[in-house]
Amino acid sequence: MHPLQCVLRMQRCQSWGPLASVSWVLLRTCRAHSGLPSTACSSPERQQEDGVWKDFSSRLATGPTFQHFLRHASVPQEKPSSEVDDPPPYLTVDELSGRQRKVYLETYGCQMNVNDTEIAWSILQKSGYLRTSNLQEADVILLVTCSIREKAEQTIWNRLQQLKVLKSKRLRSRVPLKIGILGCMAERLKEEILNREKMVDILAGPDAYRDLPRLLAVAKSGQQAANVLLSLDETYADVMPVQMSPSATSAFVSIMRGCDNMCSYCIVPFTRGRERSRPVASILEEVRKLSEQGLKEVTLLGQNVNSFRDTSEVQFNNAVSTNLSRGFSSNYKTKQGGLRFAHLLDQVSRIDPEMRIRFTSPHPKDFPDEVLQLIHERDNICKQIHLPAQSGSSRVLEAMRRGYSREAYVELVHHIRESIPGVSLSSDFIAGFCGETEEDHFQTVSLLQEVQYNMGFLFAYSMRQKTRAYHRLKDDIPEEVKLRRLEELITVFREEATKANKAFVGCTQLVLVEGLSKRSATDLCGRNDGNLKVIFPDAEMEDVTNSGLRVRAQPGDYVLVKVIGRFCYL
Repeated sequence: MHPLQCVLRMQRCQSWGPLASVSWVLLRTCRAHSGLPSTACSSPERQQEDGVWKDFSSRLATGPTFQHFLRHASVPQEKPSSEVDDPPPYLTVDELSGRQRKVYLETYGCQMNVNDTEIAWSILQKSGYLRTSNLQEADVILLVTCSIREKAEQTIWNRLQQLKVLKSKRLRSRVPLKIGILGCMAERLKEEILNREKMVDILAGPDAYRDLPRLLAVAKSGQQAANVLLSLDETYADVMPVQMSPSATSAFVSIMRGCDNMCSYCIVPFTRGRERSRPVASILEEVRKLSEQGLKEVTLLGQNVNSFRDTSEVQFNNAVSTNLSRGFSSNYKTKQGGLRFAHLLDQVSRIDPEMRIRFTSPHPKDFPDEVLQLIHERDNICKQIHLPAQSGSSRVLEAMRRGYSREAYVELVHHIRESIPGVSLSSDFIAGFCGETEEDHFQTVSLLQEVQYNMGFLFAYSMRQKTRAYHRLKDDIPEEVKLRRLEELITVFREEATKANKAFVGCTQLVLVEGLSKRSATDLCGRNDGNLKVIFPDAEMEDVTNSGLRVRAQPGDYVLVKVIGRFCYL
């Protein structure tokens, strides 16, 4: 690694971090019921019926049982990317083709949605679609959506009203404009979207992106089309995501999908399904390709990324059970065997020593010592951990079904800081959860003061249908109280983050240049190892690899920066 040397003044900035056809197979076994009453004198017709019934019963009794089907069932295998599904009988290969229709994609929500957008585009590109960044020339508009909070969904409803106008003004001489909702909102609301917004042509849940060419082909005939089936094994392991920004210096790599934690407030298990992990080999291949393309940073993604467990290799399926953080428990039976997150992190970090490795979003329960030790030992695994607390009150944490107390969480924080000196910590917090008292709120405030996070993501509670909280708890905190508590948490967080980030002042940080700052055309923007944003002048500097040569930093360069000001923290 040959960083460029410079000493520059930091600038302060504040910014918020960044049903048509459904088919299935039902296997059912039947057994004859012998307890039927009989009569002493039966008609010839009845005797004939009894004979047929007995014959059927005897053949059924000696036929295959449900266990027979289970024994002969094959383990689902990932399909090679070169293998193409046969078209459904009602569509031809030509009808499934995009015929160079132009697709416009908009992404809302988390990093997983960014990766989902890249997966969806990869699938559509192979089907003959073209991508456009001009909304006006699009033939297909796809919104990759989020359902984590009501505000996120309202943003999509508002956007659909804007697109409705665009669709109504479409010239008859052009191909009819098709609009699709992808991701979590499609999964959660389903019929409501199709019934409320007749202008929506397709719905595709997070596990149905392979079906996009068929859905669009059906929609082309004027019908609404939807596939919101959740899968127990879909990981898109054989789909190489297509980067939406060719000049990007970093990439997201999805390593697992779904979540089994079932926290009482969370909609994710109902919109993304149960946990399933990609085979390690497919992840390593993707990271290797990204390295060959020159990318300098990879973020491993998952709803519970550090509970990764690859069971595709039979020889590892009898391994030891999962190791949890001390004082933590899970809401499900302990899982046995498989290649775990520590193994994956070790292998990924060996591919390219100059490629930074991050991961998100983890659960605090899944930080065994082997993971912490690996982060400490490997220079290219960033010394930054996202540790979602959600609340500082043990009583509220129990109602949230988080699997830990405040005391266990604080002990883990201390253990992490002892194991990884200089580590940066970030967290998530929810203000105004069901039954939260002022005392509970003050305990969350005190946790912010005690831990002093470097970054944070704080939100007011938004109840979601289907969750355990929706069925068993009462959303009894008035909206104005939620917002007041949220503002108090944000104020305290900023105060404490400012104190924590002062530790970087006077230190030299290795910054990965991302590009021009959004706030100034004369400044560059990048992030340090702790994922803190750094803004610095776009000026010539000495290249340490060529003495006397002065160069300007470019996206993807590592630059050594001496910090003499404050970082962004929110």
